Amino acid sequence: MNQEPKPISLQLYTLREEAARDFPNVLRRIADIGYKGVEPAGFFNFTPRDFRKFVEDLGMVVSSTHSPWARIDNTDEVVDAAGELGVNLVVGGWGGADFESLDAIKHSADQTNQIQERLAAAGLTLAIHNHAWEFEKLDGRIKYEIFAELCPKVSFELDTYWAANFGENSAVEMVRRFASRSPLLHIKDGPLIRPQTFYNEATSTLEIVEGSPSASLLAVGSGKNDIKGIITAMDPSVTQWLVVEQDTSDTDMFDCVEASYRYLTHNNLAVGNRA
Repeated sequence: MNQEPKPISLQLYTLREEAARDFPNVLRRIADIGYKGVEPAGFFNFTPRDFRKFVEDLGMVVSSTHSPWARIDNTDEVVDAAGELGVNLVVGGWGGADFESLDAIKHSADQTNQIQERLAAAGLTLAIHNHAWEFEKLDGRIKYEIFAELCPKVSFELDTYWAANFGENSAVEMVRRFASRSPLLHIKDGPLIRPQTFYNEATSTLEIVEGSPSASLLAVGSGKNDIKGIITAMDPSVTQWLVVEQDTSDTDMFDCVEASYRYLTHNNLAVGNRA
């Protein structure tokens, strides 16, 4: 690779179960592994301001945030939280029903444009995060391409595993197509086999049916996603952070977090705070 490696952050949804038990210790362990940043998905009794201080005292920064998830009805809350967190990259996204038809995509895009305009007025960049349903096809086109055309000022946090849509698409090509608008890349890996999933409306997340035979994702570098190709395909003048996320695992989640860090840093694909 000819480009300088980007800093590595961790999406804290990865360690949600551990965080519910002892969030401060989770953050300490992430810092000990060497991650430069974290991307919160809930604060677990911290205020945003106290969370930022705790993270920075550990030698990390808040790279971007999923908390609060940017919606049409909470932009003031998002602006306030981003100020306390010291970030300008805030994330939102849509459920499967919001992309099921052209009319649904148009409606989602209209709301997204309104959110983007309000956040931009406060100096914030809205980055829309995807799951697999946005990378299905509608009348021969990737749905996300239609959405992107309808939201020309919106940025993306491209989830590079879901963008592959379980092998229906090339993740490398999807990164290349959206590179000029992706300040954040979610880096994850797995078998590229479609598990049984459902969309949890309460948490706005894709969840995997318990016991699904293909449910487990894998530490970055140990699955079938072309991680090196994905990172090479990004636009280094646009992408600011590589954010590791691990939705599920059949093994210890901290082992996956550490193995992902080791793979990315040892292969000069990302830079952390520790060798």
